Amino acid sequence: MVNVFCDKRGVGKTKVLISMANEKVLSDKGAVVYIGDDYAPCYVLDRRIRFVCTKDFDSIDADSIYGFLCGLISGNYDIDAVYIDGIFNVSSSISKEEALLFHNIEKISSKNGIDFFINVNIYSDEIPNYIEQYRVEYALA
Repeated sequence: MVNVFCDKRGVGKTKVLISMANEKVLSDKGAVVYIGDDYAPCYVLDRRIRFVCTKDFDSIDADSIYGFLCGLISGNYDIDAVYIDGIFNVSSSISKEEALLFHNIEKISSKNGIDFFINVNIYSDEIPNYIEQYRVEYALA
């Protein structure tokens, strides 16, 4: 299942995502992965969550995010959930390839039984159709 949380920057989506990841790791037996574009979340995430900072990698775009996710999954078949904080922050460019990225994430999710939770910094009147279909409402902490 792919869940996308959309709202403008600075309203608390990251806090909600961190809280969800921390709760998930307590209730699941599988691995939980959190992907972000800076190190701030690693200080508040449960130590059992695999934290990945994309600043450690060069030139992250829509294609490389897909390859990166496939690599994570192939290296650990026990992953139950992946949290991606600000996917457009992680990606170095916004392009039409992102529609394909979300489609591919849905395929990964279905094939491997992995839940994806993704934050998107975007105003509600600017949400593209390829994101709208995965959009879920969330409660701010």
